[in-house]
Amino acid sequence: MNEIDWSNLSFGYMKTDYNVRCKYANGAWGELEVHTDEQVTLHMAATCLHYGQEAFEGLKAFRGRDGKIRIFRMDENAKRLQSSCDGIAMAKLPVEKFEEAVVRAVKLNERFIPPYESGASLYIRPLLIGTSAQVGVKPAAEYEFILFVTPVGPYFKGGFQTTPFVVTRKYDRAAPLGTGIYKIGGNYAASLNAGEEAHRLGYSNVFYLDAKERKYIDECGAANFFGIKGNTYVTPKSTSILPSITNKSLMVLAEDLGLTVERRPIALEELDTFDEAGACGTAAVISPIERIDDLDNGKSYVFAKDGKPGPWCEKLYHKLRAIQYGDEPDTHGWVTVLD
Repeated sequence: MNEIDWSNLSFGYMKTDYNVRCKYANGAWGELEVHTDEQVTLHMAATCLHYGQEAFEGLKAFRGRDGKIRIFRMDENAKRLQSSCDGIAMAKLPVEKFEEAVVRAVKLNERFIPPYESGASLYIRPLLIGTSAQVGVKPAAEYEFILFVTPVGPYFKGGFQTTPFVVTRKYDRAAPLGTGIYKIGGNYAASLNAGEEAHRLGYSNVFYLDAKERKYIDECGAANFFGIKGNTYVTPKSTSILPSITNKSLMVLAEDLGLTVERRPIALEELDTFDEAGACGTAAVISPIERIDDLDNGKSYVFAKDGKPGPWCEKLYHKLRAIQYGDEPDTHGWVTVLD
């Protein structure tokens, strides 16, 4: 292996040594298998290719100051993958088998886990697909679970910083009773045009409103939204928003730090009353929002006049990262420390 420049890693794919796989057939999951091949062989009539039977997850492993490896909340990812499988009629991988696959892949690829000082981490990508050869819309009878890892750099190359977002009414992220609450590929395919348009306009990402009334905050790009209003952490409640494990963690930490947490519908106009705002997810933890521009109405909701992240965004970001890297005690039992 060529020497990796840990401090200059991008957030992208790099080949590692091993991936872990498991097949479902005849109504049961088989044993985990270790592979070195990056390729997947699929029948051309596989349901994942034709009918979108595909779900995935994203989580991370971290090397601490003490040299130990920590995996963050993998049980929550396992349960969310099961929820996605329920949502699109796929066979559910047992939580224990998911966790076993994560630990095995991390240990087998330990040499790719970035050192503590680099600020980088090992990204873990579990994927579950329908593999039966079928023509006709119905659930597959066979599935494959694949889990690979890749080292990724810190999301913020220039340090923890604010970026602008833009509201779209041209696109809906997901229908109110559709698949928005599941982590499946189709949701992300549906977001590509909106994201590309936002980038062309100079924004870091797009801000969706609810599809039913175009009145309430939905998600920002592929991340959950939260706002700080006085001493309250407010995040949207909706039937179309993916339940972010990062957001779930931040809500607990916000309460630990003395904030009140509210999960409820947030009307677009209410953004005027927020002191800070952020997008949260596995990749960045928190992307602090500089402003949200509503170009249709000529309105701009500004959260960082000086361009700097707000104090609560900073506190929550550093608190969660400190737990992930083992710099602060894991009082909520979120971290799995590997032997």
